[in-house]
Amino acid sequence: MIPIVRRCALWLAAAVTMLAAFAAAQNSPVSQPRVILLHLDDTIQPISDEYLTRGLAQASVMNATAVLVELNTPGGLLDSTRSMVGKILAANVPVIVYVAPSGSRAGSAGFFLLEAADIAAMAPGTNAGASHPVVEGAKLDPLMKQKLENDTTAFLRSYVARRNRNTDAAQDAVLNSKSYTEREALQLHLIDLIASSDRDLLDLLDGRSITRFNGSTVTLHTRGAELISLEPTLREEILDRLMDPNLAVLILVLGGLLIYVEFNAPGTIIPGALGTLLLLTALFALNLLPVRYTAVMLLIAAFTLLVLEAKFPSHGVLAAVGIIALIFGTLTLVAGPIPELRVQIGTAIACGLAFGLITAFLVRIAIRARRNKVLTGPDALIGTIGLAQEPLSPRGQILIHGELWFAESPTPVETGAPVRVRAVRGLTLLVERVPEPAQTTN
Repeated sequence: MIPIVRRCALWLAAAVTMLAAFAAAQNSPVSQPRVILLHLDDTIQPISDEYLTRGLAQASVMNATAVLVELNTPGGLLDSTRSMVGKILAANVPVIVYVAPSGSRAGSAGFFLLEAADIAAMAPGTNAGASHPVVEGAKLDPLMKQKLENDTTAFLRSYVARRNRNTDAAQDAVLNSKSYTEREALQLHLIDLIASSDRDLLDLLDGRSITRFNGSTVTLHTRGAELISLEPTLREEILDRLMDPNLAVLILVLGGLLIYVEFNAPGTIIPGALGTLLLLTALFALNLLPVRYTAVMLLIAAFTLLVLEAKFPSHGVLAAVGIIALIFGTLTLVAGPIPELRVQIGTAIACGLAFGLITAFLVRIAIRARRNKVLTGPDALIGTIGLAQEPLSPRGQILIHGELWFAESPTPVETGAPVRVRAVRGLTLLVERVPEPAQTTN
């Protein structure tokens, strides 16, 4: 009986020890915390949103301590910014936005992302702000301008106040396009700290308690954390490059020219297939950007004028107007809020001139070719001169273009006499004798 009691006592002691160890493990921080590192070093657009979404999901799956977003951006699209801010506020793990390295900026839309973070930090020699909303190419009346500013500042206040940051200074960045250095941002309580590197930032944050947007309190354990850098996928890298409107327009023009080559040399296949691929890729990229449909109509009108120039000679007037319309349509095609998301004037002029001149030239050749008579087959022989190889009375052989043909003549023709082809009947040519030039006498 006693051995059984001892065994039960030992098992009970072992169970208590295991439970205590498990509880201690639950209450103690992970021996080496993990932090997901994201690099946003470009304009803010749909591909940036997709990359951030993937990083936050990866952090949730890996049970990471935090997500560190290293930010350097001139700004971007407001719709993408709103989406990214919403995902930062609703993230399962704390989000740290860090403007770095030195020389970087969180301009325009980047300032909204910085202020949305659980921890906002900047490296020495960086700046943030200048976030006034811009509608490129449109002059807003005072009422619409006020509505846009009020909507944007209300959006910023909705989370800046919950983060216990300076709402007045944040609004100043929107209403008056103020931009702040890292020291100014820290003094105005727009950011939480300044750090010289990722590792320095994580060491400074270790042990800090933060209040999440949902009101919960979290203590960060980031000292010695394993930084797991999440690289963009190949798809994200390609699409991110295509978010440059200048590259998208160049690909669009190149695709159109390759399709021209296919139409003018049918059967080559490769130019047509490659041109179609480039054209669809450019259209997909432009679909993700704020495209002006009035500019699209202008491009269609320009192409129509170039075709009309080939059909109705106007001494180049229609072609010149078409090329000007093409340049202006290309220049205003993308309504980007920042210069990095607009088509540059050099790109517009180069593409407009090249595409316009080549289009006018090729369309003129195509229309002229349709009007020319057929140069192959028996019909091409009509009107040509041949020599009778034997008497035609009425049927015999003639030599024409180095070939022997059976021919018929309504009048007798002797051997060696020249004849002209009047018509073709099957494989027989209907000919007539060519009158000999009249002899002049003194």
